[in-house]
Amino acid sequence: MSLIQSLQCCSISTQAFTKAAQTIEGPGQKQPRHHHHHHPAQTIRPIGSAPTAYQPLDQIPLRDTFAWNSLLRAYLVDGNSWKTILVYRHMLLCGARPDHRTLPAVLRASGLSDAFSNGKQVHAHALKLGFASDSYVVSALMEFYGQFEGADIAAMVFSCSNQKNSVSWTLLAKLYLTEDKPSLALQLFHQMVNSNVELDAVALVTAARACGRLRSVHEGKKLHEIARKTGLESDVLVGNSLMKMYLECKRIEEARALFDQMPSKDAASWTTIISGYVNNGGFNEGLKLFRVMCIEGVRPDSFTVSAILPACARIAAHKHGMEIHGCIIRRHIQMNPTVSNALMDMYVKSGSVKAASNIFDRMLEKDAISWTVMIVGYSLHGRGDRGVSLFHHMKENSIVLPDGTTFAAALHACRTACMVEEGRQLFTSIKQPEVEHFAMMVSLLARVGLFDEARTFVEDLRIGCHAIVQRAMLEGCRVHRNTKMGKRIAEQLIELEPLNAENYVLMLNAYAANGKWDVVEGLREMIRDMGLKPKKAYSWIEVRSKVHVFGVGDVSHPRSQRIYWELGCLMKRMKKVGYVLDKDFSLHDVDEERECIPSGHSEMLAVAFGLISMQGSTTVRVAKNLSVCRSCHASLKMVSRVVGKEIVLKDPRVFHHFKDGLCSCRDMW
Repeated sequence: MSLIQSLQCCSISTQAFTKAAQTIEGPGQKQPRHHHHHHPAQTIRPIGSAPTAYQPLDQIPLRDTFAWNSLLRAYLVDGNSWKTILVYRHMLLCGARPDHRTLPAVLRASGLSDAFSNGKQVHAHALKLGFASDSYVVSALMEFYGQFEGADIAAMVFSCSNQKNSVSWTLLAKLYLTEDKPSLALQLFHQMVNSNVELDAVALVTAARACGRLRSVHEGKKLHEIARKTGLESDVLVGNSLMKMYLECKRIEEARALFDQMPSKDAASWTTIISGYVNNGGFNEGLKLFRVMCIEGVRPDSFTVSAILPACARIAAHKHGMEIHGCIIRRHIQMNPTVSNALMDMYVKSGSVKAASNIFDRMLEKDAISWTVMIVGYSLHGRGDRGVSLFHHMKENSIVLPDGTTFAAALHACRTACMVEEGRQLFTSIKQPEVEHFAMMVSLLARVGLFDEARTFVEDLRIGCHAIVQRAMLEGCRVHRNTKMGKRIAEQLIELEPLNAENYVLMLNAYAANGKWDVVEGLREMIRDMGLKPKKAYSWIEVRSKVHVFGVGDVSHPRSQRIYWELGCLMKRMKKVGYVLDKDFSLHDVDEERECIPSGHSEMLAVAFGLISMQGSTTVRVAKNLSVCRSCHASLKMVSRVVGKEIVLKDPRVFHHFKDGLCSCRDMW
């Protein structure tokens, strides 16, 4: 039986209906620009499976449009878009006249079913029935053509309509945003304002998104003024969007001022401003706002905790992270992959890889980020072998495929564990390696002393023009104290990045190690003349919920006298057990530390303060903004041995777990 013959019957059997639905669209259908993978066989259930399936169709008065519309909407809401299309055809053949509510429903179903030709037929019906300018129909047609043909065709439908309202204007602007054309979206919004169309919250939100994409605070402020004049500034949705727009334009002050004056705030408002501070480095302010949010009775959701947890991904905020983890458990916030990943990342970066591992093991649903965070977490904490094993476990037992970032994490783990052959095999399995993968491979080869192979690798692939690759080679030079090659690389880095002060400091320390003080002074003068400012070394430690900061040779702390006395005692105890000071500062990236006594380095001061402030076996956790020098690294190994405590020091490259006179990095950092 053909489809038309089937539809000519006012009463249709279940089998005929299903067969008809499966033959509505042939193989020549046009695919939408944003394709949804639907298929009739996947979409249609046997009609007898639903109690209200098809039986009511036989009972509908043939010309009752309202009843047909109700059935169309019921099928559409239920997700049966193909059935919706079939019922519409049956409706026409039974003589019922579609109205301005029928056609949008069928257009929506056509879009969901990828039935482009069917939607074009509905457009023809709209023209014949006189609904081509109806606001509901125009909006549905614009959405339909926007899905299949793009915003420009939707704009043609819009321009042909003589009844444009806020919905159609805004819909076209959204389509432009979907195609990453924020300038056109904003231009359309201003045309809408000039046409005296009554604005609504959705129109302003769409325009705010366009301003944010353009990073145009000038346009954003004009939009803010329009919102104020129309009385929509107090709308929570509008306020949140304006706040997000200011944050995307890097104007945290304006965003905070808007937040403070909002008459009503929801969880999204708090999440937006918290995320803004955290993303701009205002970790402490973000944490304060999170506490105020909880005090004011606004319930944080999974988005809120995912926004605030990066503020705790620091050694100095380890306790705050644990408190937020407790908050998640007490408030029964959903532990979806996003929240779990944020928690793992927080624990990894605050020094507790075991806690991150526990969360990972309990996750029922893991995505690529979950695996990547855990692999790189093991690597950063000196367990590269476990990171490599986890990568293999992912490939063998998980349905999640590793992406480029996961491969980079696995290469990092090979580098940490010095697993050269494993790294070679892994690198060859990457289909389209990027600079980051090349740099990791160079770092692995240089780290184990294969400088000739690393140099050949760089030359053959012509990747020496990338600073990240040169720094990877420099890491190996630092590990193996290859000062001669290190100086050459530092010179190349200066050519690649002439305004990076760190490169000049590397050269300066290399010449200082050879006693060439005239060259050292010349380099210092060059740094001053160029207006470059080498980074100062600082270390942080949290004690009793307060963060203490130390600089090189710092005497500003209230307990400085006691700190230096403790360091003196430690040095005496270490010398008794054979400690010898390592004064090699070649290829070190900090200038000021070479001229200061090792016990005056910022990390030593922070550790000493931790030792006199913490009782029992509490782990001392310190973070430093620059690399630890050889002297302090050797000293902290010995300190952990003589005091019997674990010391965790995080520098920009790795976590150093000092325990019983050993370090997790195996002296390779």
